Amino acid sequence: MGLASQSQAVVLSTYLEMGAVKLRGCSAVELGAGTGLVGIVAALLGAHVTVTDRKVALEFLKSNVQANLPPHVQTNTVVKELTWGQNLESFSPGEFDLILGADIIYLEETFTDLLQTLDYLCSDHCVILLACRIRYERDNNFLVMMERKFTVSKVHYDPEKDVHIYKAQKRSQREDL
Repeated sequence: MGLASQSQAVVLSTYLEMGAVKLRGCSAVELGAGTGLVGIVAALLGAHVTVTDRKVALEFLKSNVQANLPPHVQTNTVVKELTWGQNLESFSPGEFDLILGADIIYLEETFTDLLQTLDYLCSDHCVILLACRIRYERDNNFLVMMERKFTVSKVHYDPEKDVHIYKAQKRSQREDL
């Protein structure tokens, strides 16, 4: 995991620590967790967290969660395999109140699967928080694609690390009429 992606996780974690969203008792999932930093912070702040990544990353993720969370918090934390757009049936639709992602918008070929995954996991009241750098046209393209299904707004910017945090929520059915 490069420093750039790590800095996005740090910015998102700091944003959570600022109390921007209510975490205590909420059910949260971190997508493409990498080191699991964001999920670990969310768990420490009282959320029930499912930390997900592809199969290859799971062992590392598990050891990180165990090393960084006290036992009573570990009981509220699950490490689970999730490849976007696949094996979604191992989750309940709309299972989560909060979806977290740091540095997960970088491969254009994953955008459709990522959006499908967000749509599937996201309940009507769910909040999605994504930390990303807007480096290329494709990063904007993802946000444009996302706006078809979600209302998206920028809620935070860290100028030092050049990281944006976007908040997204499902568009209500009524708006489509």
